[in-house]
Amino acid sequence: MNCQVAYDGAKAAGMTDPEKKLTIEELEAELNALKATPEAEPQLPSSLQQQTLAPPPEVPAGPLPLVPGESAKYRLPDMHPEGRKFLGIALAAVLFSGLVLEWTALSFLLLGIAIWVAAFFRDPVRVTPLGENLIVSPADGLVSLITNVEVPRQLLGEGGLNEGLVTRVTVFMNVFDVHVNRAPIAGRLTRIVYVPGKFLNADLDKASEENERQYFVMEDASGVRVAFTQIAGLVARRIMKWVDVGQALKAGERFGLIRFGSRVDVFLPAGYVPAVAVGQRAIAGETVLAVKGAPLMQGAQAQ
Repeated sequence: MNCQVAYDGAKAAGMTDPEKKLTIEELEAELNALKATPEAEPQLPSSLQQQTLAPPPEVPAGPLPLVPGESAKYRLPDMHPEGRKFLGIALAAVLFSGLVLEWTALSFLLLGIAIWVAAFFRDPVRVTPLGENLIVSPADGLVSLITNVEVPRQLLGEGGLNEGLVTRVTVFMNVFDVHVNRAPIAGRLTRIVYVPGKFLNADLDKASEENERQYFVMEDASGVRVAFTQIAGLVARRIMKWVDVGQALKAGERFGLIRFGSRVDVFLPAGYVPAVAVGQRAIAGETVLAVKGAPLMQGAQAQ
């Protein structure tokens, strides 16, 4: 009986010749060989295999540790070191007024100024969008103008732009905005030009040609160059930069500061279109100011 079962199993496995008569020993040998043959593991459907083997999505790098499943927590902005001396002067005036002149209306006015100074030099953490063909805003403020202009002569030459018409996006910063400026793209600084000038109201269009200003040109890994300008204003009397030609910056990285109100102009390279509208508020290092290719919107409406 056992021999018959073994013979049937061997025959099913293709190990026997139906025309050949086998001895009991040969049948047992083939049965043992059949038992030693490993069974094929069951295969998952191809679609399910791809889902199982696909790697998990990567968490994008950024200024904040973005952890999937965790919500962001609000934190008070830090104060930039540049403002400490101004805050110290303001607090000293408050103490002098309160302790020597007693607490008068002037003391509370000076206290309000000290609070404003601390707020003016705030330096909050920003989460910068990462991706190719994006230009982020270098300044906090109001998008006050979008227009086509000739490339300023200060941007021509080695490490600069070519002659021709470019789109200029203007972001106006009032005295209540954050004044730390950030790089609009990731790349290397190829040109920096400082121009002394007047201190007209920065909201005027002629301020871009007559006011004190500082031009920057950055080049990304693909060779695209983006130019931008810090422009002093009626109240602003000091333009500061913390970078030099040849230095590499990440998109959204801090590069300078304008003290007490002003504006920043951004000159878009060919093929890029504004992703903001006049009257919109921009946030430095976060708001996408322009993109390459088709515009993100067909228009805008104040309401």
